[in-house]
Amino acid sequence: MTTLRKLTPVLVVERVEPVLAFWVNRLGFAAIATVPHEDAIGFVLLEKDGVQLMYQSRASSAADIPGAVPEGRGLSVTLYLDVADLDGVSAALRDIEPAVARRKTFYRTEEIGWREPGGHLVLFARHVDDSEANAGDAAA
Repeated sequence: MTTLRKLTPVLVVERVEPVLAFWVNRLGFAAIATVPHEDAIGFVLLEKDGVQLMYQSRASSAADIPGAVPEGRGLSVTLYLDVADLDGVSAALRDIEPAVARRKTFYRTEEIGWREPGGHLVLFARHVDDSEANAGDAAA
């Protein structure tokens, strides 16, 4: 078996432009590459701190690889990002209603999630250490 080196999701959306404000303006990602399609952005590669994701418009995807994105299917991707500073993410997105309220999980993370403008759920998670986990257990 070959060695896997990296996984970069490509999220298909109706329009790429609305997702840029979410990722670039609020969360500090850089648009590394954009490819036009007709009169809009057809594709963008975003990157921050070694994390990459790509967005492609439905029209661009259909032109690039016909049939790759089935019509009529709902969204089925959730992005799960491990972050060091959950408060910083919350501050950057403070005027957007979270889709998943901030919570502590049994698997030792603190999480909060939003829907990006393309409709995909983005769940941000910070791993809690033993002292935080035990303090949460004592409070329960």
